Amino acid sequence: MILTAPIDRVFLELGPLTVYWYGVIIATGAALGLWLAMKEANRLGLNKDLLIDFIVFAVPIAILFARIYYVIFEWERYAEGPFWRVFAIWEGGIAIHGAIIGGVLTAIVFSRVRKIPFWQLADIIAPSLILGQAIGRWGNFMNQEAHGGPLPDGSVIYDVVPEFIINQMTIDGTTYHPTFLYESLWNILIFVLLLLLRRYNPLRGEVFLTYLIGYSIGRFFIEGLRTDSLYVVGELRTAQLISILAIVAAIILIIYRRKTTNVKYDYVPPKPKQKKKSANKKKTNKKKK
Repeated sequence: MILTAPIDRVFLELGPLTVYWYGVIIATGAALGLWLAMKEANRLGLNKDLLIDFIVFAVPIAILFARIYYVIFEWERYAEGPFWRVFAIWEGGIAIHGAIIGGVLTAIVFSRVRKIPFWQLADIIAPSLILGQAIGRWGNFMNQEAHGGPLPDGSVIYDVVPEFIINQMTIDGTTYHPTFLYESLWNILIFVLLLLLRRYNPLRGEVFLTYLIGYSIGRFFIEGLRTDSLYVVGELRTAQLISILAIVAAIILIIYRRKTTNVKYDYVPPKPKQKKKSANKKKTNKKKK
């Protein structure tokens, strides 16, 4: 295989303005996720404007939390400055666990203020979230980051992964595991699972909790291949610990809610009650016949 130069990280330059592929891909994932969530809200008879209002708050807050989370756990990279690099999100460096925390907190507050069930909102958003994550991982591809360790010679990955991905994952002469691709494909699988689950009208909240379990399982194993992880104890990485906690918490919530609630996921607006015809009208109709 003849290697070529990596794909340029810059999408567009307009004078002093530089638009990076990373931002374009993240924005594309968010837009598709919003479109999907609006279709689901429409199917369930919910006000789409309400969903848009939530997204307006949730997206920037989730990105902010994702960046804060990343900077906190990578503080050594930013401690010596320059300080503006803390805000240089176009260089990469946002953590999905931080985004999930920010998004969930926003949903809790928003649902209380607007007086809508939190679990209902979470179920609508969950498939959109995992789809956005699947697309967003390709931003890591463009930045040549979030990859795994070196690929051994003769690995089957060379035969099944497209050449342009192998080329982009070759850095300074070394080809690395395209873990961004592994996670993107896993997320698409979970996305399909959530769409199928919705059709069976599970208990409200179980679509979102299944998302937490499914994503966390994949992230736990894929994280073990990555070279940019933080470690908690021994070989246990931060993202793996959070994944374990998310899986356990989601399973406990599913069991608890199945014992304490019977509210189904599907929401159908109540139909207006039809006035019963009076006995006199029925008799009149019989006479006319």
